[in-house]
Amino acid sequence: MKLRAIKFGAPLSVFILAYFAFTNTGWIISTPMLYAFAFIPLVELVVPAKTTNLSIAEEEMEKKDRLYDYWLYLIVPIQYFSLYFFLQSTQVGSLTSIELMGRIFVMGLLCGTFGINVGHELGHRKNLYERNLAKALLLSSLYMHFYIEHNQGHHKNVSTKEDPSSARRGEPIYLFYFRTIILGYFSAWKIAATDQRKKSRPILHFSNQMIQFQLLQLVLISIVFILFGWKTMLYFIAAASIGFLLLETVNYIEHYGLEREKNSSGNYERTLPIHSWNSNHILGRLMLFELSRHSDHHYMASRKYQLLRHHENAPQMPTGYPGMMILSLIPPIWFSIMNKRIDDFRLHHQEILSAPK
Repeated sequence: MKLRAIKFGAPLSVFILAYFAFTNTGWIISTPMLYAFAFIPLVELVVPAKTTNLSIAEEEMEKKDRLYDYWLYLIVPIQYFSLYFFLQSTQVGSLTSIELMGRIFVMGLLCGTFGINVGHELGHRKNLYERNLAKALLLSSLYMHFYIEHNQGHHKNVSTKEDPSSARRGEPIYLFYFRTIILGYFSAWKIAATDQRKKSRPILHFSNQMIQFQLLQLVLISIVFILFGWKTMLYFIAAASIGFLLLETVNYIEHYGLEREKNSSGNYERTLPIHSWNSNHILGRLMLFELSRHSDHHYMASRKYQLLRHHENAPQMPTGYPGMMILSLIPPIWFSIMNKRIDDFRLHHQEILSAPK
């Protein structure tokens, strides 16, 4: 079983490619993006998904293997080293506009894949030091409010009209971006304000996490400005923006068109595996620390990434996350594929419910 833990070091290969992108010119700068959005999607088109789950005994062994945690912890310093290399790399005066843009997109890929995705995994942990590591990663992507809104908002309201991070059927991704980014940010402020009231503290007080997060992000941006100048500061903000757009693209594909029903009391049904799109495609699972087994993540949010399970009744994506993200950017094709898949899934689910016991 140790081999299973070792293979989760594979995502570090993206950092290696990013280093070459930050220290070279020409076509090499594009290799991280080609790897993420060309090589991996093509492989996942031909390699079948793997739906097997760990046995109970295997799960117990995996729980005790700290290597899974160490991979996540290691990403924190590597992410900041990568940010430093990126900031320095933008100071090279001989870069063409295309090369500069390429480096910004590569840093954006790191912000989305590691800054936010790994921050997401650590943000669900119970230990304070792991949650602080999550905040450090989210800081590198200037998206710290995600820590509040995702854990206390999205997981509560997922697949309902109240959740800004759940895409509605027929909603183009470009409209979704505006809705989820703006409403998600205000939702985090609302949650933080409610927490302050519960603790009998004023909203406009340093103990308010949202105020802390804004100040931390402002400090980081100011440090970049002081050390590297205003242009590089703008490049960093652009890279962070690409990072959170990648996150919101993932949010879009994860719950598109799926809705929780209300019961007779007017309350939403419990979040089940049927309320999240799932993908068992191997490379996407590996490179994103099992994020694509999203149905189980929402069913049991406290379950660590190495233990996430496949559910037979969960709706399945036709390919892995990278390919689905590309597909979502072309709304007519996305709608033609996914709307039919929603209808087929609902029909199948109704047949299961109506079958004699």
